[in-house]
Amino acid sequence: MKRNLTLWIVLGIILILVFVGCGSYNGLVGQDESVKNTWNKVQSDYQRRADLIPNLVNTVKGEANFERGTLNDVISARSRATSTQISPENLTPENIQKFQQAQSQLSGSLSRLLVTVEQYPTLRANDAFRGLQAQLEGTENRIKVSRNDFNDAVQTYNTKVRRFPTNIFAGIMGFGPRAGFAADPGSERAPNVNFDEQRQPAVNFDTTRR
Repeated sequence: MKRNLTLWIVLGIILILVFVGCGSYNGLVGQDESVKNTWNKVQSDYQRRADLIPNLVNTVKGEANFERGTLNDVISARSRATSTQISPENLTPENIQKFQQAQSQLSGSLSRLLVTVEQYPTLRANDAFRGLQAQLEGTENRIKVSRNDFNDAVQTYNTKVRRFPTNIFAGIMGFGPRAGFAADPGSERAPNVNFDEQRQPAVNFDTTRR
């Protein structure tokens, strides 16, 4: 009798562990998929920015005296940024850092380009350039939102991975902490567009921290 009772207790404990383990696993899978989904949106928004650059460069090339070095820097930075793509399955801290560095370099070169444009009134008055400038501003805003959404998803996931008793099952099932974007001047900053009566709009990347 006592033996049977012990057996039922052991079976009951095993069943509880199985149910808790299944719940933890399903919850971790859901959070992991959320991180991957938001990461895909981040890459999509950065690609949207990269797709605007060829038209921007071609429009600026129309100004005969425009600094070629500035354009070459943008083209080179775009090439590095578009070649640095990270799959959702490889979101390691090292890969996130590489991706962020490449995008930051492109942000910096774009910022220098837009500052240089201020010296060319004909470019600032060009409708095609102004349209691309507006699209770039909107894309930068989208990038900032998607980065923040990704960081929020990573934080929610990491909190779940570290909570007891989920942390026990997370280690067994291979769910480790994820890395998010660190604060970095450039890639997550949306341009500020300022208007006054005497001049065309100027775009400058905000260098303040979030």
